[in-house]
Amino acid sequence: MKKPHHLRARNFPSAQDEVEAAQPHSPYDAPGSSFRMAFADNEFLLREELRPVRLQLELLKAELIQQEQGVESTVVVFGSARFKSPEVAAAMLDEARAGDDPVAIRRAEQMVKNARYYAEARRFAELVTQEPDVLGEPVIIATGGGPGVMEAGNRGAHDAGGRSMGMSIFLPFEEAPNPWITPELCFQFHYFAIRKMHFLMRAVAVVSFPGGFGTLDELFEVLTLTQTRKIRRRPIILIGRDFWARLIDFDVMIEHGVISPEDVELFRYVETADEAWDAIKAAYNEDNPALVARQLRGS
Repeated sequence: MKKPHHLRARNFPSAQDEVEAAQPHSPYDAPGSSFRMAFADNEFLLREELRPVRLQLELLKAELIQQEQGVESTVVVFGSARFKSPEVAAAMLDEARAGDDPVAIRRAEQMVKNARYYAEARRFAELVTQEPDVLGEPVIIATGGGPGVMEAGNRGAHDAGGRSMGMSIFLPFEEAPNPWITPELCFQFHYFAIRKMHFLMRAVAVVSFPGGFGTLDELFEVLTLTQTRKIRRRPIILIGRDFWARLIDFDVMIEHGVISPEDVELFRYVETADEAWDAIKAAYNEDNPALVARQLRGS
């Protein structure tokens, strides 16, 4: 008796099958030809009119892969791409002193001071990765995928033997994502807006280390969305009160009436990785008595 075909066999060939099977037909394989299938035609997909499609694809690709990889909740780490590890910063200072350039020495000395933020970001990611289920469900570290604080976040997760995500964006002066990201969760974006959506879609907490324009952009995005109740409230932690208080005078904003006094309660300052992780755990413990009970039982 002839074996029947599987009932769930494809009725139509897949798009991949057809692209691989399709052969160029001279003279219709020359540049400018319209013969290629639309979804396999990069020249067509990159047209100005296709921007809405590209926005959708960029949102959808990262979403589907995170679903496939079982990523449900993230702790997002923001911060400067320019900070160096303590080892690299110390080497830069030695080199500057050897060159006897006062300006370079001052810059290197500041870089050594800033290296503490790299170390704290690495430590923070390690703490989160060591306790991935402590908030009641698995969480992983997510960063912008670049160097500096972002690298430290991915590196700390790697140190702890866990996964982490990197959401890079194409910039002409950054050559590649940092090497500590889990390869299956290493994304590259073209649109800042879509990238920022993915930062927050699964975020259960946001931790921001000192940084420049990009860090401020990301931080104020989440503050604005939280203030306007476009997203649910979650812990927003600022590492390094001295930096943030000098950079942004929230009291002046209150004085001029451009924010409400209670808006400064949307975030809190801490100084160390341990304080940041403790603050996040405390925020969720307050809302989850059952989780508190489990932790007290040591289960």
